[in-house]
Amino acid sequence: MDKVFIRGLKIQTTIGFYEWEKQIKQTLVIDLAMAWDIKPAAANDELDKTLDYAAISVAVEKFANDNPVDLLETLAERMAAFLMTEYQIPWLTLTIGKPGAVHNADTVGVEIERGTLASQVS
Repeated sequence: MDKVFIRGLKIQTTIGFYEWEKQIKQTLVIDLAMAWDIKPAAANDELDKTLDYAAISVAVEKFANDNPVDLLETLAERMAAFLMTEYQIPWLTLTIGKPGAVHNADTVGVEIERGTLASQVS
């Protein structure tokens, strides 16, 4: 199985349950792995046949800022659904970390896996 990935994408967005969190931007760190058959893109060196990780990185930040929520869990579910629909991704794992949210922890967060690998040809 082929994967296109983005690791350590830092975005600034509004997220959090507490009222003070709704008034500020906080850093989230996103890791994303997406199933994708890269052979068609590699055959003729064609960007339009692969997942453009630069465009997806921009879309992830825009989605988070256009859709503020309280919980990382909600953001992860909605973001995964958006990415899978928008880019026809059959399977992905998405990790969203919120550094500094818990004293004495480097980061806390959620990791989800959605879709099926059965539709991925490698």
